[in-house]
Amino acid sequence: MILILGGTTEGRIAVQTLEEAGKPFYYSTKGNEQDIPLHNGIRLQGGMDNISLENFCRKKNISLLIDAAHPFAEELHRNVSEVSDKLHIPAIRYERTYPDRQDDYITWCDNYEDAICRIRREEIYILLALTGVQSIGKLKALWQESCRCYFRILDRDSSRELANRQNFPEEYLCYYHAGEDERQLMSRLHPEAILLKESGISGGFPEKVEAARELGIHIFAIKRPPLPDKFLTVTGEYSLRRMVEKYMPEFYPLHSGLTTGTCAAAAAVAAVWDLFNTSGQPRPKEFPIVLPNGEKIGVPVGNLEKYPHTSFLNDDWMMETEAYVIKDAGDDPDITNGMQIRANVAIPFKMDDSDEEDEVYGDDYNIIIAGGEGIGIVTLSGLGLELGTSAINPTPRKMIENNVKLCLERLHIPKHLNPFLVTISVPGGEEIAKRTFNPRLGIEGGISIIGTSGIVKPFSSEAFIGSIRKSMEVAHATGSPRIVISSGAKSEKYIKAYYSGLPAQSFVHYGNFIGETLRIADELKLPYVTLGVMMGKAVKLAEGNLDTHSKKVTMNKDFIQDIARRSGCKEDVLAAIRQMNLARELWDIIPTEKTEAFSKLLIEHCRQCCAPLLPNGELTILLISESGKIYV
Repeated sequence: MILILGGTTEGRIAVQTLEEAGKPFYYSTKGNEQDIPLHNGIRLQGGMDNISLENFCRKKNISLLIDAAHPFAEELHRNVSEVSDKLHIPAIRYERTYPDRQDDYITWCDNYEDAICRIRREEIYILLALTGVQSIGKLKALWQESCRCYFRILDRDSSRELANRQNFPEEYLCYYHAGEDERQLMSRLHPEAILLKESGISGGFPEKVEAARELGIHIFAIKRPPLPDKFLTVTGEYSLRRMVEKYMPEFYPLHSGLTTGTCAAAAAVAAVWDLFNTSGQPRPKEFPIVLPNGEKIGVPVGNLEKYPHTSFLNDDWMMETEAYVIKDAGDDPDITNGMQIRANVAIPFKMDDSDEEDEVYGDDYNIIIAGGEGIGIVTLSGLGLELGTSAINPTPRKMIENNVKLCLERLHIPKHLNPFLVTISVPGGEEIAKRTFNPRLGIEGGISIIGTSGIVKPFSSEAFIGSIRKSMEVAHATGSPRIVISSGAKSEKYIKAYYSGLPAQSFVHYGNFIGETLRIADELKLPYVTLGVMMGKAVKLAEGNLDTHSKKVTMNKDFIQDIARRSGCKEDVLAAIRQMNLARELWDIIPTEKTEAFSKLLIEHCRQCCAPLLPNGELTILLISESGKIYV
């Protein structure tokens, strides 16, 4: 059994991640204020000290602890660590992501006592404390003696009671309201300085700093306390799931995997490390990779014994090294599973020792990414890649570049060594690619390096539909006026901006199971449902295909031509449709003046297919372009 200790945004995400397994677990919070619907999880309320936590773990046979509590919950972190050691239970710490400390503008304080000393030293008279109601007592020496302190607290009875017990003047209390701009509060109170806790990105730290900087307000920030050394640290939902899979393999019925893009990025980072490891440090078994969503995961990497070495090319020489990752697709039926994803990193040097000036690359590293053996070449348009280039998609390409730069910065490698040549290869990729859609898409000679999230989350059809049902039930339980369904992260990003006022739980992914999702909505008697769909699925749905998976149905160009013809498009447009490879090419093929008519007709066909599944509800269908423009 797993026990999560939460009460935070991270606790909420941890619950959502574990709910995907469809198995029971415990979720514990100190108070009862956090509203979080649970289906498989069992809610516990009330703080646990060291002894009660140990007794609970023994009684309930807890075999994995997840500490997702606030960064400043020092006593809880200590209790979790001690119980973990005593009972030999692995302890995962779901840690927040923190921006780099800006010492040039922020006065960093070690603790509350240090903050009091520094604020007094700067002779601050009016202070706005954004450190929460718990800090009122810790800062009593300021507000009782030398400083007018405003505290922003949550607008709830328990917070007011705690402030009253400290005899804090009510007129100096400010209440947090969701969506309030930090600048509005600061402009209204005109503080000379603000006091923050280093609460990370999810705690709104960057926004508070930016607001204060714009208004010229002095910033004091209390550093987050150090965590116990033995915690297994994760920074997001993907790394949390993979850590749970590692220490409790039986919890998830299907295990997650890594995209080829993540494997390539990890191999490139390891190769850079090998190239510049002059200190003789032992090579790590795993290398940290930052995923597109900002979280870090560790990826096991192998190295080739012959590297690093120097080689000669024409009249120049280069230092180069190579590393590889064995593709782990988890339980996803991926044809590349078990293959080597290699990265060669090279730095060319000129043999010519003339006095000519070195080429200048600016203030950043120049990373050149290319495809080698087993990586396909793009021969047809419509893929979002230049013709004749390697089939390395934009997201993994950026992921490789960003992670190589981060590694170079950590190793303090000077930028004048530019450029860095990163060549991705997959031995055997050319043969494997013949069994994929690549030849049909115009990618010749190898596989593609793909992935938008960096992680592959496998689902059986039954498990995926079960996950959709749970998500819909959670969304319904929040009382949201509208439930918004979309295929995945990309379409959800755009549709969330369209419905910015809805809670996060209102947005549900249907994957390819549009029909099943709408049937669930009908069972739950949802009054208002919005279906967001991008072009690739829209052209299939419009023809009556409620399961849009590419293995079940492909786009019908004759049907699409008919829609275009009825929208007023001419023969040259219809001919271009016949030649296209991907449905998203339609955004370039359909003339601008015909796009609105084409979109409306396509949406109407989708509506005719879907509306009968939601007879008692109102269905809105939004067509989303590649750039995020929404057609109704």
